[in-house]
Order: sequence, then C-alpha cells, then structure tokens
Amino acid sequence: MLCHFWESTKGEHLHTLAAVDIDTCWCELAVLSNRSQKSVQEAIDQIQGNLPFPLLGIDFDNDSAFLNGNFSRYYQAHKIMFTRCRPEKNDQAHGEEKNWSAVRKLVGYGRYESPEALALMKAIYAISGLFLNFFQPVRKLLAKERVGSKVRKKYDRIYTLYPRGLASPWASEETKARLREVYKTLNFGGPERRS
Repeated sequence: MLCHFWESTKGEHLHTLAAVDIDTCWCELAVLSNRSQKSVQEAIDQIQGNLPFPLLGIDFDNDSAFLNGNFSRYYQAHKIMFTRCRPEKNDQAHGEEKNWSAVRKLVGYGRYESPEALALMKAIYAISGLFLNFFQPVRKLLAKERVGSKVRKKYDRIYTLYPRGLASPWASEETKARLREVYKTLNFGGPERRS
C-alpha cells in the first residue's frame, strides 16, 4: 500500500492500493481514505469488481492492515487464497513496480487527505486504469538465468494488457465480450490490434 503524505505521517491521509495480476499483468488501483478495515475491504471489493477474471488469491505485503483476524475471515468467506510475501524492503515487487509508473507519475508525492482529493483520485484512477490496461504496452519476464556474473532475461513479446486479458483462461466469455465493448468505446470503434 502506497501512502500519500509529505514529511509527516501525522493524522489521516490517503493511501493507494495497487493490485497486479501475475498472469496477465492487469493493474487496478484503488484509493483509500485511511488504513481502516472498512477502507481496505472496500478497496479489495472495488478491485475484485474491476478485474476481468475472478480473484482467486491475494499476496499482500506484511502490513497489519491486511494481516488480521477480520481479513482472515473475509478471505475464507470469499474463497480467496491468502499468502504473505517475503519480508524484505521490496516485499511486494509486482505491486511496488507500479508505485512509480502508475501512481507517482500521475499524482506525485504530495500529501492528500481531504474528501475532495479522495473523490478526485478515484476519478483519476478510473481513467488511468483504462489507459494502463488497454493502451500501455508491457513486457513480461518469462525466465531468468545466471551465467557467471551476468543475468540473462527472456521476455515475451510486448503487448498491452487488453489482449493478455482476452487470452486469459480465467476470463469468462461474458467478461471477454465486456472487455471488447469497453475497448471499442476507447478506440472509437476501430479494429482490435495487438499492441
């Protein structure tokens, strides 16, 4: 979870939850008014509703906002597998890689705490989510191999997340049809292209 404060953590301020699907790299952002259970649960519900496939599992960082008895019951009730990530500085690499490219470049480093800022960030994230998932190309790492002191990485072709979502075996035909309809409104009805 990314905090939106500058110099002081005193008082309530906004937070951003970045969720990244490991299979397709699909990215969803949700803004939270605080770190309460209610705010975190609403953000997870929003993200789950925006994903083009079912939410089967969550791998959070080692944050008390996610690691508590109430959420344990929530995950069990919704049949969501829950795992914890490694306890290191970059403890949630897939989500944290979006902190700069999807969040900081968009909303900066300022302290945000007002209801107006919350409403504005929700609107910004709704629009930016369309850009990130339908038009921003992503290269996915397929394999890493260490050869002496060098690391060789193999990537797949560069695609936007939209064709990855359409190719996902987890996305239902109804969901794929909905994605195609959304894409047509964004692309002014043009032909589908694999970016």
